[in-house]
Amino acid sequence: MFIAIDDLNDWVSCLGGHPQAVTPQMDRLARRGVLFTNAHCQAPICQPSRTSLLTGTYPFSNGVYDVEQNMRDAPRVKDAVTIPQYFRKHGYQVLGAGKIHHRRAEETGSWDEFGPRFGWGWMGQRIGPKGVSGLPEPSIFDFGPVPFAVEEMNDMRVTDWAVARLREKPNATSSGEAEPFFLAVGLVTPHLPLFTPSEIYHRFPVDSIDLPEVLPGDLDDLPPMGRKFTRYFDSTPMSHHNITRHGLWHKAVASYLACATFTDHCVGRLLDALDNSPHADNTVILLWSDHGFHIGEKMHWEKRSLWEESTRVPLIIVVPGTSKAGARCSRPVGLIDIYPTLVELCKLPEKGGLEGRSLVPLLQDPDREWSYPALTTQMPGNHSVRTERWRYIRYANGDEELYDHRADPNEFHNLAGDPEHAAVMKQLATHLPETEVPSGPRLPRQKYTQEFDWTKP
Repeated sequence: MFIAIDDLNDWVSCLGGHPQAVTPQMDRLARRGVLFTNAHCQAPICQPSRTSLLTGTYPFSNGVYDVEQNMRDAPRVKDAVTIPQYFRKHGYQVLGAGKIHHRRAEETGSWDEFGPRFGWGWMGQRIGPKGVSGLPEPSIFDFGPVPFAVEEMNDMRVTDWAVARLREKPNATSSGEAEPFFLAVGLVTPHLPLFTPSEIYHRFPVDSIDLPEVLPGDLDDLPPMGRKFTRYFDSTPMSHHNITRHGLWHKAVASYLACATFTDHCVGRLLDALDNSPHADNTVILLWSDHGFHIGEKMHWEKRSLWEESTRVPLIIVVPGTSKAGARCSRPVGLIDIYPTLVELCKLPEKGGLEGRSLVPLLQDPDREWSYPALTTQMPGNHSVRTERWRYIRYANGDEELYDHRADPNEFHNLAGDPEHAAVMKQLATHLPETEVPSGPRLPRQKYTQEFDWTKP
C-alpha cells in the first residue's frame, strides 16, 4: 500500500516539526515500522519530485525540473517504466486513486484500475472569490474552515474507494494463489488551498497557536540568491509581508495543522481497512510526501526552496517480518530510494537505470553506517546536499550556504563565509552533480506560477 501525500512537511507528531501537530494515525504507523527522520525530496515542487520518485532518476538526469512540464515530454523519461508499471509488468494487480503522478493524463497506461481523482477547484467555486482566509483576492492562496462535511472532502472520497478495494477478496492467479496487488492512494491535502471542515479546523484555536520559530534578521547572512528564493511569492497574496500585515499568520498555521490532522484521519481509515482485510500480515506499507512546505520560516511560504522546510518529508515504511517496529532512522535518505527499495522488498527482478539505493539495509538495521547524502534540486544549477549533520547549498551563480544541524536545526546561521568550514564545504561539494541535462520542454506559464529567473539574483 503506497500512500502519497501532497505538500506535507514535518508537522507530524512523531517528527516533531510543530509542537501542536496532532497526527495519531501516522504516529501509529510509525510505531509499526521504521520512521525515517532525515528523509528528503529530490525537488521541492510537485512535478519534478514525483517524476524523480516514480522513475528512480534525479531531476538533473531526467530533465524534469519544474511544475510547468509534462513528464513524458522530457526525452530522458519519455519511455521510462514507472513504479506502478514495473509492478504491473511483473504480475501485480495495480490499483490507484487520487494524485500519484502530477497530472491526471500521466496516470494513463499505469493501472489495471484507477479510481477517483479530484482537484481543489470545486470548493473554491462553492465558496466564491472572497475565500475564507481574509486575504484580499486570495485565489488558490486561501486557508481556513469550509462548510463541508468530512465525507464530502475529495481525499475522503479517494480513501473510501481504496477502503472498498481492500475489503474485496483478492483475485486468484491461474495456480489458485492470491494475486499480489499494488495499491496507490494519493491524498492531496494539505496542498493549497488549506481548507478543512470546520469541525477539524476549530480543534486548533487561532489564539492558542504557536508560530514557527523565526530569527529577526535571519536573511541578513544569506547570499543574494538565497534572499531571492524568498521573494518568489512577493507579487502574490502568499507573501510573508502580505500575510503578516493582515494579521493572518496564526490562522494560516492553524489551517495547516488542521489539514495535517484531516489527512491523518484518512490514513487511519486506510490502516483500519488493511488491518481488517486478508492482507494484513503480508502487505508492505509505505507513506511519503512529495516535498515540504514553508509557513513563514525564513520569511518564505509554500515550497521551491533548498532549506529544510521545503526538502524534509515524512517517510514511513512497514514491512512485516523485516522492519523493526517503532524504529527511527536518522540517516539521510531520499524519495529516489523508494523505487529500488520496493523492488528488493517485493523480490522483483533487478531494475536497471535506478539512481537511488535500496533502504532495505536500513530497515533491517536503522543505525548502520550510511555514507550517502540526500540531494535536492530546485531548477537547473541550484542544489542542496544534506548529510546527517550538514546542509550545503550551492546556487546556479555560485552562491553558497552551509548549516550545522547539530547546533542550528532551524538553519538560522549561514556558515559558508567562515574559513573554518572551508574543508567541510569542499567535501560536501563533491556530491554535487558533475553534469546536468537541459530542461525538457516547458508548458505555458500557469495561472498560479510566477515569472522568475532561477539562475541569477
